[in-house]
Amino acid sequence: MGNPWRGEVDIEIDGRVWPARLSLGALADLEAALGADSLVALAERFETGGYSARDVLAVLLAGLRAAGWAGDAAALGRAEIGGGPVGAARAAAALLARAFALPEEVGR
Repeated sequence: MGNPWRGEVDIEIDGRVWPARLSLGALADLEAALGADSLVALAERFETGGYSARDVLAVLLAGLRAAGWAGDAAALGRAEIGGGPVGAARAAAALLARAFALPEEVGR
């Protein structure tokens, strides 16, 4: 089970649960890959519902790499993600939220 104090979010990929999390390096890569002007702009996409499927996959992939998942974007696109597209979007939003959460906000 993922540790929310470390910013981890459990993501089920093809029946296996991975404790994904976003490192600072992963966040910087996401900014560049998704053309976000800032980390705040990236988080706002999810808060306002202005995200794309590409955004969701990129966030999940970055988080899963920290968990040791060896797949690439194409493999993730083909994978069965727990909760389907809605579960994937929720997991991506949770990863971003936990990456920016203050200690007193963890677990909310």
